[in-house]
Amino acid sequence: MLPAALPPVPLAPVPLPPAFGWDLVCSFVLALGFSLLLVPRVREFAFKADLMDAPNERKVHVQPTPRLGGVAIFASVVVTLGVMGLWSQSPIALLGKGNLGLLAGSTLIFLVGLLDDLFDLSPYVKLAGQGMAALVAFGMGVNIEALDLPGRLLLVLNGLSLPVTLAWLVGMPNAVNFIDGIDGLASGVGVLAALTLGLVAVFTGQPQVALLAIILAGACLGFWVHNAHPAKLFMGDSGALFIGFMLACLAVLGVLKTYTVVMLTPIVVLLVPVMDITYSTLRRLLKGKNPFVADGDHLHHRLLKAGLPQTKVVTVFYTAAALSGAVVAHYLHLGWWYLLGLVGTFVFALLLLLAFRGVAVAQGFVKAWQWWPLASLVSSPPPLPPAES
Repeated sequence: MLPAALPPVPLAPVPLPPAFGWDLVCSFVLALGFSLLLVPRVREFAFKADLMDAPNERKVHVQPTPRLGGVAIFASVVVTLGVMGLWSQSPIALLGKGNLGLLAGSTLIFLVGLLDDLFDLSPYVKLAGQGMAALVAFGMGVNIEALDLPGRLLLVLNGLSLPVTLAWLVGMPNAVNFIDGIDGLASGVGVLAALTLGLVAVFTGQPQVALLAIILAGACLGFWVHNAHPAKLFMGDSGALFIGFMLACLAVLGVLKTYTVVMLTPIVVLLVPVMDITYSTLRRLLKGKNPFVADGDHLHHRLLKAGLPQTKVVTVFYTAAALSGAVVAHYLHLGWWYLLGLVGTFVFALLLLLAFRGVAVAQGFVKAWQWWPLASLVSSPPPLPPAES
């Protein structure tokens, strides 16, 4: 169907339920707390069960590291949802069809990733499992029915709804999995993307989607504290696929279900993983390689080979994710709210590192940002010109 013109929609905040802000704060704190508590337990179990990620020529870590961190992320989200649904008057207790599809599909893709972490599934088995998860979510209401194009044009997909939705729901989990190659990268980008999607959902009056996004952000932040360089454990495919699928579904339910933002918004919010999977897939196809077989030539690998240490590579991707969110926030006239949230997240993350990882790790996190020209000038000001005689 040809694009049809849409009536102009004012970019104005939509009223939300009373005391909804407290629901958001409680959800975030609960998810963060559960994650901080569960991650060390999962790490201890992985050590005892010898579920370690061994170094090889494709990976950048140099000693065996526990995986299965995705179990802590998944459990934190599920437990927080249960608590909010049982003990709060939050609208999360009234989950609609689409949100149930998100939870069902996310659970299934988490199990696929967990099986891969435990038994090293073939790429095609994993892809089939991801496709099943996407089909479940699609059948339960997570579907892209139309695209809001620039210029207030609406493109109704009709029969293309299924393939477009499946491509998005399968592609995004793999995109997050692709960037999960160095300490703190996927989890940190997950925090920033989830917070941005939550802000968009609040702005467009979608409390359920906002709560789900905030819960995911809290769970990812709790894991990030232990995953920041030097990582104490990895999230594995279970975590990367779960985070990617949640973000993909939240983008569909919270962005593409409204006509106040254009279709490019979810791509901009999730620019970092989208950029990496596009680059990696095209590169493999042009070289005649199987696009589903992992290699060691992602964008972060390129930066590492160029001489940047892990911590500085991560800041490059964090900055890209933050700027992507800023573009969306500016479009929605939420720039100051986004900036406030961004600064608050950075300071809070630093305090968490200090509390749980110590001064050395926190200092490394701060020093990683000194590669920017302004920071370099502040830390090492240029010498003054010699005085004229």
